[in-house]
Amino acid sequence: MTQGKLRKFFPGGNTSQGFFSYYDNIIAPDATRIFCIKGGPGVGKSTLMRSIGETMLAKGYDVEYHCCSSDNGSLDGVCIPSIGVVLLDGTAPHIVDPKNPGAVDEVVNLGEFWNEDLMVKNKEAILATNRKVGKLFAMAYFSLKEAGLIINEWKSYITPAMNFGQVNKDTATISQELFGALTPNFSETPKSRHLFATAITPNGPQTHLDSILQDVTTLYTVKGEPGTGKATLLENIAKKAQLYGLYTEVYHRPLSPESIDGVVIPEISAAVVNISAPVNFNPQCLEGLKTLKEFNLTTYLDKQLLTPFADEIKECQERFDATLNRAASRISRAKAEHDILETYYVPAMDFAAINAKKEEILARVLKYAKMVKNS
Repeated sequence: MTQGKLRKFFPGGNTSQGFFSYYDNIIAPDATRIFCIKGGPGVGKSTLMRSIGETMLAKGYDVEYHCCSSDNGSLDGVCIPSIGVVLLDGTAPHIVDPKNPGAVDEVVNLGEFWNEDLMVKNKEAILATNRKVGKLFAMAYFSLKEAGLIINEWKSYITPAMNFGQVNKDTATISQELFGALTPNFSETPKSRHLFATAITPNGPQTHLDSILQDVTTLYTVKGEPGTGKATLLENIAKKAQLYGLYTEVYHRPLSPESIDGVVIPEISAAVVNISAPVNFNPQCLEGLKTLKEFNLTTYLDKQLLTPFADEIKECQERFDATLNRAASRISRAKAEHDILETYYVPAMDFAAINAKKEEILARVLKYAKMVKNS
């Protein structure tokens, strides 16, 4: 049996606006089944989801891992798109509750399988550790907000020196090459899906672009300093794809979630992505790539206009790097405290019962797969 294809994303991110969630974009509300998994740290939510994901991959189903931005080794969700089934971590900060209970959604409460006496015994330690985790995340978000303000100052030097006519020309070139042979489709409302490809994690900025772009054959990369028009270019490409009735995957900037960092158009196996820092991605890793074109918007800057602010621009870059590193360090410290929190939960768990619950859920997932196949 052919192994299914695995793609990875971040459904939520640590941003200058705090924790920002695109959880609603993991799967449509009319899914076959949404399992909202509840339970404390270390009770096995991620392990349960990953195990079911691995089983479905081995059975030939394409699977999505929705990764946790606050714990590099953990999952926030596992989705099997072809059968409309998803398992979600329903605990803070990404609170998920059933919207269509019974018909689509249900809660799986792993808290049923812990020893309450042991939990109560460690109550004060759990409360104290939770306070530390919350404080460290608050501190991280202060740093990320500061990083966002530094970016705004940086843009204030760059934007007045930009030749946006050239950026518009690049946008038109990309648009013509992607859509020139197509006919606009006004028959139905085009759909889009919004997630993060890159997130600020305990290990610093991490990206899953290699996974997300694995089926892309035509790729346009964009890079440039803050304020050079990258997000506007990408937004215009996304709008143009929508005009042609094409489904789009829209990926948002890890620090500024209102801005676009990438657009993938599966129907034409094409993508346009920003690979500027803090994204660390080499397009050459994509084995199926046939066309790669690179656009560096920094080349459209008027260097003479920038010369008087050279020191300020350099300082912005240094301050931004330091602030981003400080934020990642604080997220890392929060994860370390969260790991301590897990030590209070793990001894209290009945993992044999949780494994039995996993097998029960897996049997149901396979039943849904059979239903969809026979429908």
